[in-house]
Amino acid sequence: MKWFPGYNFILASKSPRRQQLLNSLGIEFQVKTKEIEENYPENLRKEEIPVFLAELKSKPFLSVLKENDLLITADTIVWFDGLVLGKPRNEEEAIGMLQKLSGNEHQVISGVCITSSNKQKSFYAVSNVRFKKLTKKEINYYVSEFKPFDKAGGYGIQEWIGVIGIIHIEGSFYNVMGLPIQKLYEEIQKF
Repeated sequence: MKWFPGYNFILASKSPRRQQLLNSLGIEFQVKTKEIEENYPENLRKEEIPVFLAELKSKPFLSVLKENDLLITADTIVWFDGLVLGKPRNEEEAIGMLQKLSGNEHQVISGVCITSSNKQKSFYAVSNVRFKKLTKKEINYYVSEFKPFDKAGGYGIQEWIGVIGIIHIEGSFYNVMGLPIQKLYEEIQKF
C-alpha cells in the first residue's frame, strides 16, 4: 500500500537529508531541481525568510506541473541574535558561526511549500536548539572533518557536533535536519 496514492511526488531538493526524511514517510518521489538565486527582500524577518525561499524554489516548476504532481520545496535557516546564519562559504565562516552558537540558544526555522497544478500551501516550523560551550578544538575538528558548508548555521544536528554539543532541543528534531517531516505529513493530508 502506498501513502497518498494518486499523487506523483516531486522533491525539489538536492539535500540528501531531505531525501532521506521524505523517504522515511513511505512516499515514492522523484528528485528534480532547478537552479535559482536564493535571494530574499531585506525587510523579511525570521520565518518569513525560509517561507519566501521555499515558495521561490517552486516558481520554475509552476508551468510544468501535471494534474497529479505534488511538488515539495523547502528552505531552512538558523536565526540567532536577530540575524540569519546561512550556509558558510568556507572554513573560517563555519568556525565563526559555531563560535557564535556555542553556549547559546538559537532557532532553526524551515519553510515548506506544497504545490500542485492548481494550488499552493506554505507553512513553517521552528525548533529551539541550545549548544553547550564548545571548545575551540571541538569546533575546529568538526569543521575540518565534516565540512558543513551545505548546512545552515554551519552544522548538522545528526553529525558529531550535534551528538557532543547539543544539550537541549525544543521542537522537531527533523526540522533541524532540514524538513519538519511530521508537520509535512499533516499538511499533505489536509492538502
